Amino acid sequence: MSKKKAKHVGIIPDGNRRWAKAHGMEKEDGYTYGLQPGLDLLRLAKETGIGEITYYGFTMDNCKRPAVQFQAFRKACVEAVDLMAQEGVDLLVMGDDTSKCFPPELLPYRKRTSLHGGGIRVNLLVNYGWQWDLSHIRTDGHPWSQDISRMDLIIRWGGMRRLSGFLPIQSVYADFYVEEKLWPDFRPDDFRKALDWYGEQDVTLGG
Repeated sequence: MSKKKAKHVGIIPDGNRRWAKAHGMEKEDGYTYGLQPGLDLLRLAKETGIGEITYYGFTMDNCKRPAVQFQAFRKACVEAVDLMAQEGVDLLVMGDDTSKCFPPELLPYRKRTSLHGGGIRVNLLVNYGWQWDLSHIRTDGHPWSQDISRMDLIIRWGGMRRLSGFLPIQSVYADFYVEEKLWPDFRPDDFRKALDWYGEQDVTLGG
């Protein structure tokens, strides 16, 4: 019997600041070291036939961090989009774009955009907040994130066991896998192990 395969995987890339501190750097330096892991994971997702992937960039609450850290992860999100654009993706950047926290460079991607020939659906949450997302339901019956499908699997690096407001509607039936390793220490086997683990889970969707 073939293993179940995840169609949409959510990624919470946690541990950048802890990694930087452990390596004798300033906390804000860690975000740069999280860029290559994100690109490597994207390539793996494409190789394994995953149709959609969502990265947690930063939340509205993250904007309360010291200015130097805020500028660093904001810049890293822009650089991440530049890297992913060369890979062939259908990109959507999702978050409150009316705030000054939202990078103006990412405004063109508020609607899904095919880049470099298109391909895997990639969602990047930037200045995202779960309350902001659900607030749109009051006006038209849909969340702001309505173009993002339900997630099958969420993987969080860094050992923390919480969703941190990650797409509450789309995560409703997702399996949750925790990788103890900090995000900049990502290795391809981390992703493969998570996918293998998901393949062994009994997913009933409440049935």
